[in-house]
Amino acid sequence: MIIANGILTRQSLAGEVVIVTGGGHGIGYEAARALAWLGAQVVIAEIDKQAGKEAVANLNRELGQNSITFIHTDVADESSVNHLAHEALRSYGKVDVVLNNATIAPLGAVQELPIAQWDASYGVNLRGPVLLARTFLPGMIQRQHGVFACVSSTGVAYMGAYEILKTAQVELANTLEVELEGTGVKVFTVGPGMVLTDTAQAGVSYLAQRQGQSVDEFYDIVKDQIISVEVAGAGFAAAIALAERFHGQEISSVAALFTAGIEVAKQEKVSTQPTMTVEQLEEVGTLSHKVHETLAVQAEGWQQRSFFEKQWVIRDFKKVAGMPVERWLEILAQLERSAEQKDSPALLSGRVPLTMLSEYYIHLQELAKGYVKDPEQLEQQLQTVQEWQHDVESLTTLLTTNGTQQLE
Repeated sequence: MIIANGILTRQSLAGEVVIVTGGGHGIGYEAARALAWLGAQVVIAEIDKQAGKEAVANLNRELGQNSITFIHTDVADESSVNHLAHEALRSYGKVDVVLNNATIAPLGAVQELPIAQWDASYGVNLRGPVLLARTFLPGMIQRQHGVFACVSSTGVAYMGAYEILKTAQVELANTLEVELEGTGVKVFTVGPGMVLTDTAQAGVSYLAQRQGQSVDEFYDIVKDQIISVEVAGAGFAAAIALAERFHGQEISSVAALFTAGIEVAKQEKVSTQPTMTVEQLEEVGTLSHKVHETLAVQAEGWQQRSFFEKQWVIRDFKKVAGMPVERWLEILAQLERSAEQKDSPALLSGRVPLTMLSEYYIHLQELAKGYVKDPEQLEQQLQTVQEWQHDVESLTTLLTTNGTQQLE
């Protein structure tokens, strides 16, 4: 089992009660499997009765325990979600985690797809998570403990009725992050990546045809991004086990596994990648320190602003830079440590999307042009932010030139 290969243990989620919607098959099944291995009591909330019952039987048999149960649930129906809560609380007395994995993915151009399919997608992909939040968050808040995990997806043409509602689910998580501040409840969004589930494979021929490709051509284009269903599900479980680390973020299954000490096998071999010279390592250390110090000063300044202004700035940063500022500071500090320790392999296998931090500074320049009216002050601000941007771009160039890959 993939989840067993990292730093997490069979006690990592001991005592936690986790609801996995749509857990009867695919990624949800693998997430339930990994969560149970991590010690959680798992409730599979599944609309397909046969799939739910078979999943419970198979997983309990494989794991040699009775840590997984099934409750028939339609997440789009409020009475069904209430029934889920009643049964889960009757059995376990609490629910600590909700993983919003259930989904449907209608295919078709926006103007062609019947509105009934848009409504169905809304019911599962957004209404369901909202109902689950309304139902289970009060108990988590009361206990000052819990995790609410949303699931995202990358937009693509002819899947608008799916992708648009998935994007809304990301915004739901962003909103909850602010509203739940100080409650002890962690919220994040996790994306599985390119996974050839039964649902995905059924749609490939349609999408390939609409994009003027053969099925083989479609697969050839995405082959380097494809991961297994087990990897995707295990990544969901790892993210939940590391929720403290990922609070407020939108991450991928692969990134969650990497943080858990599990690196998904790649086609290229690390031994074929170039190493860095001592001089290059010193330059990485200097630049990492400079970028880290700049961002730390900015973040400290944000805390001095009024409540609403502070919240806006923090969310604006996360939206453009892709992660909360705390996570960026942690990453930059780790880059600096690796450089100081002359740990070239750690840098060359790093997963640092520095281009997103650079884009944030470009974004700041555009904002300044809109609200700074004095030409002299504007010029000074632009020059300062351009220097910050230049430091990030110099660090990016140094790392990518020496083989480091920028990952999402």
